[in-house]
Amino acid sequence: MTPQELKARLGESARMVESYLAECLHGRNIPEGLLKAMEYSLLAGGKRLRPVLCLAVAQMMGLEPSRVLPFASSIEFIHTYSLVHDDLPAMDNDDLRRGKPSNHKMFGEASAILAGDGLLTEAFAVMGSVAGDIPADRVVRAMVEVATAAGSGGMVGGQQLDMEYTGRDGVSYDELRGMHAMKTGALIRCSCLSGAILAGASEEDNQRIRIYGEAIGAAFQIVDDILDEVGDEAQLGKPVGSDIEQGKTTYPSLMGIDRSRELAQQHVDRAIEQLRPYEGPDADFLRCLAQYIVDRVS
Repeated sequence: MTPQELKARLGESARMVESYLAECLHGRNIPEGLLKAMEYSLLAGGKRLRPVLCLAVAQMMGLEPSRVLPFASSIEFIHTYSLVHDDLPAMDNDDLRRGKPSNHKMFGEASAILAGDGLLTEAFAVMGSVAGDIPADRVVRAMVEVATAAGSGGMVGGQQLDMEYTGRDGVSYDELRGMHAMKTGALIRCSCLSGAILAGASEEDNQRIRIYGEAIGAAFQIVDDILDEVGDEAQLGKPVGSDIEQGKTTYPSLMGIDRSRELAQQHVDRAIEQLRPYEGPDADFLRCLAQYIVDRVS
């Protein structure tokens, strides 16, 4: 798959998710002010990596993407809620997100908190809606994976550790890796794994996809740390250099830019190795997507 073909498929999948997101919150009895705040962040753009991963894995395992679309798109609800809350003054205190003022800058802190709460809760209602089309036992298992990844032993716990480590000297590589595996990696892992589960994949396939998701999640965070130092703010849509200003330990601060790049590539190589048994355009897309994560800083 050429880089152009990769970007074309990534864009096509993202547009399918965008189309669903633009309508899915309507008719759910959400007060207008709250709906406006929720959609402000939910529809702010981005590559929609997490739902795209869910869709691609499900399709590789034989399940039509349209049947998975509500579930996959709901993972973007959870990701968006985490960004809204991370940007709050009590957390990372960021004024810019995806090139626009952060939610709390537009709607105030209270509405931003409620918008995040609403997105997180609505996610599981929408996920459950696929149970009429996909066997309920698969849906329940996939929902448990997502809830675990998003919860106190995953993304929420990782955010707690991130706050505890901020400004602290002597954060080790193992602590940094563990924190990011929870805060960033868990949701990427479950995006992949839930697609396989919904498709009824074997336990061997599930394990391979789990490792693939963990590996690209690790690579994604390392690259994010690198981009925070060397990236372009206009392209990233968020402030550059904020990690250093806030006293955060990052992969580049621990091991330098070059070694961080090497480590990210090692994780990508591990991810690609897990896809060795699979053939066809969906497997090729997932292989190229893994490499694309690192190529952003080549």
